[in-house]
Order: sequence, then structure tokens, then C-alpha cells
Amino acid sequence: MTARIGVVTFPGSLDDRDTQRAIRIAGAEPVALWHKDKDLKQVDAVVLCGGFSYGDYLRAGAIARFSPVMEPLIDQARAGLPVLGICNGFQILTEAHLLPGAMLGNDHLHFICRDQKLRVENAETSWTTDYSAGQEIHIPLKNMDGRYVADDYTLDQLEAEGRVAFRYVARDGVADEHYNPNGSLRDIAGITNEAGNVVGLMPHPEHAVESLIGTGRTDGLPFFTSILKKLVTA
Repeated sequence: MTARIGVVTFPGSLDDRDTQRAIRIAGAEPVALWHKDKDLKQVDAVVLCGGFSYGDYLRAGAIARFSPVMEPLIDQARAGLPVLGICNGFQILTEAHLLPGAMLGNDHLHFICRDQKLRVENAETSWTTDYSAGQEIHIPLKNMDGRYVADDYTLDQLEAEGRVAFRYVARDGVADEHYNPNGSLRDIAGITNEAGNVVGLMPHPEHAVESLIGTGRTDGLPFFTSILKKLVTA
């Protein structure tokens, strides 16, 4: 039976079709979910894609958090449903308190769009098992509000519990003081919840699943093959 992975579209979402394509390439069935849906159509996992939900008015992800689709999503995520939040989806997950901390405007106050090098810190979540801890990958990044912040207690807890999933790192052989693209504390690019079923990150793995587009690599594909293997063996 083919795994079914939902992709939520909010007003202002940009990457829902790209995410659906990545899921299809990995071998699962993408299921379109609309922000007004009050059920998740019995999907096996959910992706909150990138974009500017509700125009990022008020605060990035703050309005989307109260969309009808979020009520069943929050309940099921807390019960173990795998959920991946990419960029705006990461912002929504923090607003919904499924992940700790918050996302603020980039420290340089500019939108950024570039290929970004990351280090995989946690390869044991539902979305990262096809990576290896310490592996360095290249994923496209595009955001305005990508600065991850949290109080010291929360940051220390994330570090101690191995819940930092990805970190920004400098490119090989390049002395790049701007390797951290948005001022995220402790170079954090992505985190996971305690159970490992909810993951959020700012870069866009759905744009790195085919060698002809994005970075010219397929470094993002393991996100989608990881969850597929997780669902098949569950």
C-alpha cells in the first residue's frame, strides 16, 4: 500500500506543488490539503510547505497557526503523526508550539536566496534516517524571517537532548564569516521535537531532489525517502 503524505496549502503558499513532486519522486502519494480542511484525509504524514502564509501579516506563521486544518494536525502530531515544516512551515510549527523557540527577521534585514551548506546533527528522526550524523549537504535557502531564537535554557535543552537536527556550516575551503545566513542562534537551521516525529527547518529540501534543478544535487531527497521507509516499516 502506497504511503500517503499530505501537503497543506495556505493562502500565500509557494512550494506546495514542488513538495508534492518531491513526495512523488520518493515513491509516496502526495495528498493536497487545504487550509480550511477540518480533517487530514487519513494521511500517514504531513508537510507544511514554504511560502508566505496569509502574506506573513502580523507575524510569519502566526495566522496560519489558527487555520482549521491545524486543529487536527496539532492533535495528531502530539499523538505521533510525522510532520515536516519547511521554511514558513517551520515558522508555523513554532507558532503552534509543536516546536520550541521562534523565528525572527534575518539579522541583516534582507531577504536571502542561495544554496546553503548544512550539517546533519540528528539522523534518527522520522525525516532524517537516510542521512548520517555529521553528513554535510547542500540545500536551497530562501527566507526573510529565518532567524531562529530561543532562551538559553531552551537552547541548552535542545543541545543536551540531541534535538538540533541541522546546523549552518561554512563551505569547504572558504573562510566565510557569513556562513550563518540569518543570525540564527547557535547556527541552528532545523530542530526536532522530543519524539522525533516533528521536524522543522528553514532550507528547502523539496528544491534539491533532481540533479537538473536547485543545487544540481539530490541532497534533499532523503527527507522524503526517510519518511517513506519509516511509514513502510511502522
